[in-house]
Amino acid sequence: MSSEASPPRKFRFAAGGEGNADEGGARRFVKLAQKAEELGFDSFMIPDHLGNQVGPIAALGALAIATDKIRLGTAVLANGFRHPAILAKDAATIDVLSGGRLELGIGAGWMKEEFDKGGIDYERPGVRIAKLEESLQILDTLLRGQECNFDGKYYQIKGLTGSPRPRQGPRPPIAVGGGGPKMLALAAKYADIISVATPTSKEGKLLLSGVTLEKTMERVERIREAAGERFDDIELNWTITTIVITDDREQTAEMALAALDQGFPPNIEVDAKLSVEDILNSPYLAIGSFDEIADQIRMVREKTTMSYVGVFPTQMDAFAPIISQLKGE
Repeated sequence: MSSEASPPRKFRFAAGGEGNADEGGARRFVKLAQKAEELGFDSFMIPDHLGNQVGPIAALGALAIATDKIRLGTAVLANGFRHPAILAKDAATIDVLSGGRLELGIGAGWMKEEFDKGGIDYERPGVRIAKLEESLQILDTLLRGQECNFDGKYYQIKGLTGSPRPRQGPRPPIAVGGGGPKMLALAAKYADIISVATPTSKEGKLLLSGVTLEKTMERVERIREAAGERFDDIELNWTITTIVITDDREQTAEMALAALDQGFPPNIEVDAKLSVEDILNSPYLAIGSFDEIADQIRMVREKTTMSYVGVFPTQMDAFAPIISQLKGE
């Protein structure tokens, strides 16, 4: 059966939180996850940065006890911050404490400034990706509760058995995020969930050209080619970076283009000239009425097979009415 003939995956929705001052700090963090659960989000994700946010592993431990149904995860851990043998134990512990609700997201790490501030080697991309590939193999074994013997270029594991045994079998799902061709190919080989991100420049800025629907379809095609027969088993995720509820989509898109011309937001590198239509069709931007945004998300799934939608912490409330429209589809 070809993948074209497969019915679309049901939508899932991820909220997120960092526990920074904008969200009310670390103490409000647990309430944020509980609210995401109440609003109907399927999962709650924590990023991994050395800046102003909670430590994801410790925070997941707290959320495992403070929530009941919502799945818990990381979007995404920086591989360079932790040794895979240690991470496997932390992840398995969280899966047990949460009753089998962990989604372990991991990436190569991309914010050079944080590595520099923390005194952690920020290696060239090829090395970071090669290390991540070794980590993924080690995690796959240890998170099954099996004995790991691994003799890699960067990591050597000798007769270590993964413990505690996770609740989910055969192991908790592993998510890998990426925007560039090498990361997407790696994710296609190992991940259960792939976060399809926009590519970044060498300085870690997001490339504007990558937000278009066409470029996103190209990234999914790259995953399809690299995954081969695995493709239908992989869940594809993306994160909507901006949600604007409005009854004038075109005017809002024009304002967004004007802001980009002025250099706002500063973390985006304007490497292409986009049209209003490019902005309105972008999977990463949600502009319009609740109905229009719900229709846009359906269209993105139809064109790309991506079905797992993430939103940023400050936009959980704005997005909640859209979940109730799409839940179960």
